[in-house]
Amino acid sequence: MTNWQADLDALVQETMALTKSVRVERPILRAVVEPNRMLALSLKNSERDQIRQRVANFKAHQERFAREREDYAASLLERMRGQ
Repeated sequence: MTNWQADLDALVQETMALTKSVRVERPILRAVVEPNRMLALSLKNSERDQIRQRVANFKAHQERFAREREDYAASLLERMRGQ
């Protein structure tokens, strides 16, 4: 009957040692970024200028997403290497 108690005690000791060795990292705080709102299209600008503006806004938005993806991947790799 004491065999299972000894196994249980050993398991508890092993679990306690494991929990003490685990390093807890605080979550990365992300800045809240307001999305770029589309400017009201002016009738004074030509259609070509309006298209250029919309393409530029789209490109900037996609570049921001790419940077965020790269930052997340780099932080994930850094955490994996750290453990």
